[in-house]
Amino acid sequence: MTDNQIWSAPQSDGFSASINLPGSKSLTNRELVLSALAISPTTLIKPLDSRDSQLMITALKSLGTEFAWSGENLLVTPHALSGPAQIDCGLAGTVMRFVPPMAILANGEVFFDGDEGAKNRPMGATIESLRALGAKVKADNDNLPFTVMGGGSVIGGSLTIDASASSQFVSGLLLSAPRFDQGLRLNHSGASLPSLPHIEMTLETLRQRGIEARMLSDTSWEVPPGEIEGGQVTIEPDLSNAGPFMAAAMVSGGSVQIPNWPSKTTQVGDNYRGILEQMGAEIQLQDDVLSISGTGVIQGIEIDLGAAGELTPTIAALAALATSRSKLIGIGHLRGHETDRLKALVTEINNLGGSAKELEDGLEITPSPLFAGTWHTYHDHRMATSGAIIGLRIPGVQVENIETTSKTMPDFADMWLEMLGR
Repeated sequence: MTDNQIWSAPQSDGFSASINLPGSKSLTNRELVLSALAISPTTLIKPLDSRDSQLMITALKSLGTEFAWSGENLLVTPHALSGPAQIDCGLAGTVMRFVPPMAILANGEVFFDGDEGAKNRPMGATIESLRALGAKVKADNDNLPFTVMGGGSVIGGSLTIDASASSQFVSGLLLSAPRFDQGLRLNHSGASLPSLPHIEMTLETLRQRGIEARMLSDTSWEVPPGEIEGGQVTIEPDLSNAGPFMAAAMVSGGSVQIPNWPSKTTQVGDNYRGILEQMGAEIQLQDDVLSISGTGVIQGIEIDLGAAGELTPTIAALAALATSRSKLIGIGHLRGHETDRLKALVTEINNLGGSAKELEDGLEITPSPLFAGTWHTYHDHRMATSGAIIGLRIPGVQVENIETTSKTMPDFADMWLEMLGR
Protein backbone atom coordinates (compact mmCIF):
# COMPACT_ATOMS: atom_id res chain seq x y z
CA MET A 1 0.00 0.00 0.00
CA THR A 2 1.57 3.32 -1.06
CA ASP A 3 1.65 6.45 1.08
CA ASN A 4 -1.57 8.11 -0.07
CA GLN A 5 -3.60 5.04 -0.96
CA ILE A 6 -7.13 5.13 0.40
CA TRP A 7 -8.35 2.50 2.89
CA SER A 8 -12.08 1.87 3.13
CA ALA A 9 -12.82 1.77 6.83
CA PRO A 10 -15.02 -1.28 7.58
CA GLN A 11 -18.29 -0.93 9.49
CA SER A 12 -19.42 -3.17 12.32
CA ASP A 13 -22.55 -3.65 14.41
CA GLY A 14 -20.99 -5.93 17.00
CA PHE A 15 -18.21 -8.47 17.48
CA SER A 16 -16.25 -10.35 20.12
CA ALA A 17 -12.48 -10.56 19.82
CA SER A 18 -9.21 -11.01 21.68
CA ILE A 19 -6.40 -8.61 20.82
CA ASN A 20 -2.70 -9.29 21.43
CA LEU A 21 -1.02 -5.90 21.56
CA PRO A 22 2.54 -5.27 20.39
CA GLY A 23 5.11 -3.98 22.89
CA SER A 24 5.02 -0.45 24.25
CA LYS A 25 6.76 2.08 22.01
CA SER A 26 7.52 4.37 24.94
CA LEU A 27 9.08 1.58 26.99
CA THR A 28 10.87 -0.01 24.03
CA ASN A 29 12.68 3.16 23.01
CA ARG A 30 13.61 4.03 26.59
CA GLU A 31 15.00 0.54 27.14
CA LEU A 32 16.89 0.65 23.84
CA VAL A 33 18.64 3.84 24.97
CA LEU A 34 19.45 2.43 28.40
CA SER A 35 20.71 -0.80 26.83
CA ALA A 36 23.10 1.20 24.63
CA LEU A 37 24.38 3.06 27.71
CA ALA A 38 24.61 -0.01 29.96
CA ILE A 39 27.76 -1.70 31.23
CA SER A 40 26.73 -5.15 29.92
CA PRO A 41 24.42 -6.64 27.28
CA THR A 42 20.64 -6.55 27.68
CA THR A 43 18.05 -8.95 26.30
CA LEU A 44 14.77 -7.16 25.60
CA ILE A 45 11.80 -9.55 25.73
CA LYS A 46 9.15 -8.78 23.09
CA PRO A 47 10.12 -5.20 22.31
CA LEU A 48 8.09 -3.32 19.72
CA ASP A 49 9.26 -3.79 16.13
CA SER A 50 7.88 -0.74 14.31
CA ARG A 51 9.11 2.27 12.37
CA ASP A 52 9.83 4.27 15.55
CA SER A 53 11.76 1.46 17.21
CA GLN A 54 13.67 0.67 14.02
CA LEU A 55 14.63 4.35 13.72
CA MET A 56 15.95 4.18 17.29
CA ILE A 57 17.87 0.94 16.62
CA THR A 58 19.42 2.39 13.46
CA ALA A 59 20.40 5.56 15.34
CA LEU A 60 22.06 3.60 18.15
CA LYS A 61 23.81 1.31 15.64
CA SER A 62 25.37 4.37 14.04
CA LEU A 63 26.81 5.28 17.46
CA GLY A 64 28.35 1.81 17.90
CA THR A 65 25.72 -0.38 19.59
CA GLU A 66 25.17 -3.95 18.31
CA PHE A 67 21.77 -5.62 17.94
CA ALA A 68 20.80 -9.25 17.31
CA TRP A 69 17.23 -10.53 17.03
CA SER A 70 16.31 -14.01 18.27
CA GLY A 71 12.67 -14.56 17.41
CA GLU A 72 10.67 -11.84 19.20
CA ASN A 73 13.54 -10.96 21.55
CA LEU A 74 16.43 -8.54 20.98
CA LEU A 75 19.97 -8.76 22.33
CA VAL A 76 21.57 -5.31 22.72
CA THR A 77 25.35 -5.18 23.19
CA PRO A 78 26.75 -1.77 24.18
CA HIS A 79 30.07 -0.36 23.01
CA ALA A 80 31.79 2.97 23.46
CA LEU A 81 29.72 5.68 21.78
CA SER A 82 31.47 7.17 18.79
CA GLY A 83 30.92 9.39 15.77
CA PRO A 84 30.81 10.61 13.13
CA ALA A 85 27.21 9.57 12.55
CA GLN A 86 24.07 10.62 10.73
CA ILE A 87 20.78 10.10 12.56
CA ASP A 88 17.44 9.88 10.76
CA CYS A 89 14.78 10.75 13.33
CA GLY A 90 11.86 10.16 10.95
CA LEU A 91 8.87 11.49 12.89
CA ALA A 92 9.94 9.83 16.15
CA GLY A 93 9.97 12.30 19.02
CA THR A 94 11.84 9.79 21.18
CA VAL A 95 14.70 9.60 18.67
CA MET A 96 15.01 13.36 18.20
CA ARG A 97 14.85 14.06 21.98
CA PHE A 98 16.54 10.96 23.52
CA VAL A 99 19.56 10.48 21.23
CA PRO A 100 21.11 14.00 21.19
CA PRO A 101 22.07 13.83 24.91
CA MET A 102 23.81 10.53 24.09
CA ALA A 103 25.61 12.22 21.20
CA ILE A 104 27.51 14.55 23.52
CA LEU A 105 28.96 11.41 25.14
CA ALA A 106 30.34 10.31 21.77
CA ASN A 107 33.55 11.53 20.15
CA GLY A 108 32.82 13.13 16.79
CA GLU A 109 30.09 14.96 14.94
CA VAL A 110 26.55 13.56 15.00
CA PHE A 111 24.10 15.01 12.47
CA PHE A 112 20.34 14.85 13.17
CA ASP A 113 17.62 15.17 10.52
CA GLY A 114 14.18 13.69 9.86
CA ASP A 115 10.98 13.71 7.86
CA GLU A 116 9.66 17.07 6.63
CA GLY A 117 7.00 16.99 9.35
CA ALA A 118 9.68 16.49 12.00
CA LYS A 119 11.27 19.81 11.07
CA ASN A 120 8.24 21.59 12.55
CA ARG A 121 8.48 19.83 15.91
CA PRO A 122 9.95 21.91 18.75
CA MET A 123 13.58 21.10 19.57
CA GLY A 124 14.74 24.30 21.26
CA ALA A 125 14.84 22.81 24.78
CA THR A 126 17.12 19.97 23.61
CA ILE A 127 19.48 22.24 21.68
CA GLU A 128 19.71 24.77 24.52
CA SER A 129 20.24 22.07 27.16
CA LEU A 130 23.10 20.47 25.21
CA ARG A 131 24.81 23.84 24.93
CA ALA A 132 24.29 24.49 28.64
CA LEU A 133 25.99 21.13 29.32
CA GLY A 134 29.03 22.31 27.36
CA ALA A 135 28.38 20.77 23.96
CA LYS A 136 28.84 22.55 20.65
CA VAL A 137 25.69 22.43 18.53
CA LYS A 138 25.39 23.72 14.96
CA ALA A 139 21.78 24.74 14.30
CA ASP A 140 20.16 27.36 12.12
CA ASN A 141 17.07 27.50 14.36
CA ASP A 142 15.32 25.56 17.11
CA ASN A 143 14.33 22.65 14.86
CA LEU A 144 15.88 19.83 12.87
CA PRO A 145 18.38 19.56 11.26
CA PHE A 146 21.30 20.20 13.62
CA THR A 147 24.73 18.78 14.41
CA VAL A 148 26.11 17.85 17.84
CA MET A 149 29.89 17.83 18.35
CA GLY A 150 30.43 15.21 21.02
CA GLY A 151 33.40 15.43 23.34
CA GLY A 152 33.21 11.98 24.91
CA SER A 153 32.22 13.16 28.39
CA VAL A 154 29.84 15.52 30.19
CA ILE A 155 30.35 17.14 33.59
CA GLY A 156 26.62 17.43 34.34
CA GLY A 157 25.47 18.96 37.60
CA SER A 158 22.49 21.31 37.76
CA LEU A 159 20.46 22.37 34.71
CA THR A 160 17.22 24.31 34.18
CA ILE A 161 15.13 24.00 31.01
CA ASP A 162 11.65 24.90 29.79
CA ALA A 163 9.99 21.61 28.80
CA SER A 164 6.50 23.08 28.30
CA ALA A 165 6.37 21.75 24.74
CA SER A 166 7.14 18.12 25.61
CA SER A 167 8.08 15.95 28.59
CA GLN A 168 10.44 14.14 26.19
CA PHE A 169 12.96 16.93 26.71
CA VAL A 170 13.14 15.92 30.37
CA SER A 171 13.23 12.18 29.72
CA GLY A 172 15.96 12.48 27.10
CA LEU A 173 18.30 14.19 29.54
CA LEU A 174 17.47 11.89 32.47
CA LEU A 175 18.17 8.73 30.45
CA SER A 176 21.75 9.77 29.68
CA ALA A 177 22.38 11.46 33.05
CA PRO A 178 23.93 8.41 34.81
CA ARG A 179 26.83 8.71 32.34
CA PHE A 180 27.47 12.36 33.25
CA ASP A 181 30.42 12.84 35.65
CA GLN A 182 28.22 14.51 38.27
CA GLY A 183 24.89 13.06 37.21
CA LEU A 184 22.13 15.61 36.75
CA ARG A 185 19.75 17.71 38.82
CA LEU A 186 17.18 18.90 36.29
CA ASN A 187 14.65 21.69 36.86
CA HIS A 188 11.71 22.72 34.68
CA SER A 189 11.03 26.48 34.56
CA GLY A 190 7.94 26.69 32.33
CA ALA A 191 4.35 27.43 33.27
CA SER A 192 3.15 23.90 32.48
CA LEU A 193 4.57 20.43 31.93
CA PRO A 194 2.60 17.90 29.86
CA SER A 195 2.62 14.12 30.25
CA LEU A 196 4.15 13.83 33.72
CA PRO A 197 3.50 10.04 33.73
CA HIS A 198 6.04 9.67 30.91
CA ILE A 199 8.70 11.21 33.17
CA GLU A 200 7.77 8.78 35.94
CA MET A 201 8.13 5.99 33.37
CA THR A 202 11.66 7.22 32.63
CA LEU A 203 12.56 7.35 36.32
CA GLU A 204 11.19 3.84 36.87
CA THR A 205 13.17 2.37 33.95
CA LEU A 206 16.32 3.94 35.43
CA ARG A 207 15.56 2.55 38.90
CA GLN A 208 15.03 -0.93 37.43
CA ARG A 209 18.56 -0.61 35.98
CA GLY A 210 20.17 0.15 39.36
CA ILE A 211 20.12 3.97 39.17
CA GLU A 212 18.58 5.80 42.16
CA ALA A 213 16.66 8.29 40.03
CA ARG A 214 14.04 10.31 41.88
CA MET A 215 11.51 13.10 41.55
CA LEU A 216 12.26 15.98 43.90
CA SER A 217 9.07 17.87 43.00
CA ASP A 218 6.64 18.11 40.10
CA THR A 219 9.25 20.23 38.31
CA SER A 220 12.56 18.83 39.55
CA TRP A 221 14.38 15.48 39.20
CA GLU A 222 17.73 14.04 40.25
CA VAL A 223 19.76 11.27 38.64
CA PRO A 224 23.11 10.38 40.26
CA PRO A 225 26.09 9.13 38.26
CA GLY A 226 26.28 5.35 38.11
CA GLU A 227 26.55 2.19 36.06
CA ILE A 228 23.41 1.24 34.13
CA GLU A 229 22.84 -2.49 34.49
CA GLY A 230 22.16 -4.87 31.60
CA GLY A 231 20.36 -8.18 32.04
CA GLN A 232 16.86 -9.06 30.88
CA VAL A 233 13.94 -6.64 30.49
CA THR A 234 10.39 -7.59 29.49
CA ILE A 235 8.48 -4.95 27.53
CA GLU A 236 4.83 -4.45 28.48
CA PRO A 237 2.12 -4.37 25.79
CA ASP A 238 1.44 -0.86 24.46
CA LEU A 239 -1.63 0.28 26.39
CA SER A 240 -2.02 3.48 24.37
CA ASN A 241 -2.39 1.31 21.28
CA ALA A 242 -5.18 -0.54 23.05
CA GLY A 243 -7.34 2.56 22.72
CA PRO A 244 -8.65 2.10 19.17
CA PHE A 245 -9.65 -1.53 19.87
CA MET A 246 -11.34 -0.57 23.13
CA ALA A 247 -13.15 2.25 21.31
CA ALA A 248 -14.27 -0.21 18.62
CA ALA A 249 -16.14 -2.27 21.23
CA MET A 250 -17.93 0.87 22.41
CA VAL A 251 -18.84 2.11 18.92
CA SER A 252 -20.13 -1.23 17.63
CA GLY A 253 -21.70 -2.59 20.79
CA GLY A 254 -19.17 -5.41 20.85
CA SER A 255 -16.58 -6.75 23.26
CA VAL A 256 -12.80 -6.99 23.33
CA GLN A 257 -10.45 -8.92 25.59
CA ILE A 258 -6.81 -7.81 25.91
CA PRO A 259 -4.47 -10.30 27.63
CA ASN A 260 -1.30 -9.41 29.55
CA TRP A 261 -2.63 -6.09 30.80
CA PRO A 262 -0.27 -5.13 33.67
CA SER A 263 -1.78 -4.69 37.13
CA LYS A 264 0.77 -1.94 37.83
CA THR A 265 2.25 0.28 35.14
CA THR A 266 3.58 3.75 34.38
CA GLN A 267 1.94 3.77 30.93
CA VAL A 268 -0.62 6.53 30.41
CA GLY A 269 -2.71 4.12 28.32
CA ASP A 270 -3.89 2.58 31.60
CA ASN A 271 -5.98 5.76 32.01
CA TYR A 272 -8.28 4.48 29.26
CA ARG A 273 -9.96 2.29 31.84
CA GLY A 274 -11.40 5.14 33.87
CA ILE A 275 -11.97 7.49 30.93
CA LEU A 276 -13.88 5.04 28.77
CA GLU A 277 -16.01 3.93 31.71
CA GLN A 278 -17.11 7.56 32.04
CA MET A 279 -18.06 7.47 28.36
CA GLY A 280 -20.25 4.39 28.76
CA ALA A 281 -18.01 1.31 28.57
CA GLU A 282 -18.12 -1.66 30.92
CA ILE A 283 -14.56 -2.65 31.84
CA GLN A 284 -13.09 -5.40 34.01
CA LEU A 285 -9.50 -6.39 34.74
CA GLN A 286 -9.17 -9.93 36.02
CA ASP A 287 -6.13 -12.23 35.97
CA ASP A 288 -4.26 -9.77 33.72
CA VAL A 289 -7.01 -9.86 31.08
CA LEU A 290 -8.83 -6.60 30.40
CA SER A 291 -12.39 -7.00 29.09
CA ILE A 292 -14.38 -4.13 27.64
CA SER A 293 -17.89 -4.11 26.22
CA GLY A 294 -20.10 -1.38 24.86
CA THR A 295 -23.71 -0.77 23.92
CA GLY A 296 -23.11 1.49 20.94
CA VAL A 297 -24.22 4.50 23.01
CA ILE A 298 -21.34 6.86 23.85
CA GLN A 299 -21.55 9.64 26.41
CA GLY A 300 -19.66 12.90 26.03
CA ILE A 301 -16.98 13.81 28.55
CA GLU A 302 -15.32 16.89 30.02
CA ILE A 303 -11.78 16.03 31.06
CA ASP A 304 -8.27 17.42 31.50
CA LEU A 305 -5.93 15.22 29.44
CA GLY A 306 -2.75 17.13 30.25
CA ALA A 307 -1.14 14.03 31.73
CA ALA A 308 -2.35 11.73 28.96
CA GLY A 309 -2.42 13.80 25.78
CA GLU A 310 -1.58 10.90 23.49
CA LEU A 311 -5.01 9.42 24.24
CA THR A 312 -6.74 12.48 22.76
CA PRO A 313 -7.27 11.30 19.15
CA THR A 314 -9.11 8.16 20.26
CA ILE A 315 -11.25 10.04 22.77
CA ALA A 316 -11.99 12.76 20.20
CA ALA A 317 -13.16 10.11 17.71
CA LEU A 318 -15.53 8.71 20.34
CA ALA A 319 -16.68 12.23 21.20
CA ALA A 320 -17.61 12.82 17.55
CA LEU A 321 -20.01 9.84 17.84
CA ALA A 322 -21.31 10.68 21.33
CA THR A 323 -24.79 11.75 22.41
CA SER A 324 -23.61 14.81 24.36
CA ARG A 325 -20.95 17.53 24.13
CA SER A 326 -17.31 16.83 25.04
CA LYS A 327 -14.60 19.21 26.18
CA LEU A 328 -10.98 18.03 26.24
CA ILE A 329 -8.49 20.43 27.83
CA GLY A 330 -4.86 20.56 28.94
CA ILE A 331 -3.64 19.45 25.50
CA GLY A 332 -2.31 22.57 23.81
CA HIS A 333 1.05 20.81 23.50
CA LEU A 334 -0.48 18.45 20.91
CA ARG A 335 0.02 21.21 18.35
CA GLY A 336 3.69 20.16 18.34
CA HIS A 337 3.25 16.41 17.85
CA GLU A 338 3.56 14.43 14.58
CA THR A 339 1.17 17.05 13.22
CA ASP A 340 -0.87 19.79 14.86
CA ARG A 341 -3.28 17.24 16.28
CA LEU A 342 -5.83 19.76 17.51
CA LYS A 343 -6.14 21.43 14.13
CA ALA A 344 -6.12 18.08 12.32
CA LEU A 345 -8.86 16.56 14.49
CA VAL A 346 -11.09 19.62 14.15
CA THR A 347 -10.57 19.73 10.38
CA GLU A 348 -11.32 16.06 9.80
CA ILE A 349 -14.31 15.81 12.15
CA ASN A 350 -15.85 18.90 10.56
CA ASN A 351 -15.11 17.62 7.05
CA LEU A 352 -17.39 14.66 7.84
CA GLY A 353 -20.18 16.96 9.03
CA GLY A 354 -19.20 17.10 12.69
CA SER A 355 -19.08 20.12 14.98
CA ALA A 356 -15.65 20.53 16.54
CA LYS A 357 -13.68 23.63 17.45
CA GLU A 358 -10.26 24.42 18.85
CA LEU A 359 -9.88 25.92 22.29
CA GLU A 360 -6.73 27.62 23.53
CA ASP A 361 -5.61 24.37 25.18
CA GLY A 362 -8.00 21.79 23.83
CA LEU A 363 -11.08 20.78 21.86
CA GLU A 364 -14.83 21.12 22.12
CA ILE A 365 -16.91 18.57 20.20
CA THR A 366 -20.70 18.79 19.90
CA PRO A 367 -22.83 15.92 18.54
CA SER A 368 -23.71 16.35 14.89
CA PRO A 369 -24.70 13.79 12.20
CA LEU A 370 -21.63 12.58 10.30
CA PHE A 371 -21.47 11.48 6.68
CA ALA A 372 -19.09 9.74 4.28
CA GLY A 373 -15.82 11.30 3.21
CA THR A 374 -12.05 11.06 3.23
CA TRP A 375 -10.29 11.19 6.59
CA HIS A 376 -6.78 12.60 6.16
CA THR A 377 -4.02 11.37 8.45
CA TYR A 378 -1.22 13.95 8.08
CA HIS A 379 1.35 11.12 8.39
CA ASP A 380 0.16 10.72 12.01
CA HIS A 381 -0.53 7.19 13.25
CA ARG A 382 -3.08 8.28 15.84
CA MET A 383 -5.03 10.30 13.27
CA ALA A 384 -5.23 7.13 11.15
CA THR A 385 -6.68 5.02 13.96
CA SER A 386 -9.18 7.78 14.79
CA GLY A 387 -10.53 7.58 11.24
CA ALA A 388 -10.88 3.81 11.57
CA ILE A 389 -12.94 4.25 14.76
CA ILE A 390 -15.37 6.68 13.15
CA GLY A 391 -15.62 4.45 10.07
CA LEU A 392 -17.05 1.63 12.21
CA ARG A 393 -20.24 3.69 12.59
CA ILE A 394 -20.30 5.94 9.51
CA PRO A 395 -20.52 4.25 6.08
CA GLY A 396 -18.19 5.45 3.36
CA VAL A 397 -15.32 6.75 5.50
CA GLN A 398 -12.08 6.51 3.53
CA VAL A 399 -8.86 6.72 5.54
CA GLU A 400 -5.89 8.15 3.68
CA ASN A 401 -2.54 6.40 4.28
CA ILE A 402 -3.54 3.82 6.89
CA GLU A 403 0.06 2.57 6.64
CA THR A 404 1.22 5.51 8.76
CA THR A 405 0.16 3.29 11.70
CA SER A 406 3.43 1.40 11.12
CA LYS A 407 5.01 4.02 13.41
CA THR A 408 3.78 2.00 16.40
CA MET A 409 1.54 -0.81 15.00
CA PRO A 410 2.88 -2.26 11.74
CA ASP A 411 -0.04 -4.72 11.43
CA PHE A 412 -2.86 -2.38 12.45
CA ALA A 413 -5.04 -2.79 9.33
CA ASP A 414 -4.83 -6.60 9.51
CA MET A 415 -5.46 -6.57 13.28
CA TRP A 416 -8.52 -4.36 12.75
CA LEU A 417 -10.04 -6.69 10.15
CA GLU A 418 -9.24 -9.77 12.21
CA MET A 419 -10.93 -8.16 15.22
CA LEU A 420 -14.07 -7.74 13.11
CA GLY A 421 -13.93 -11.37 11.99
CA ARG A 422 -12.91 -10.56 8.41
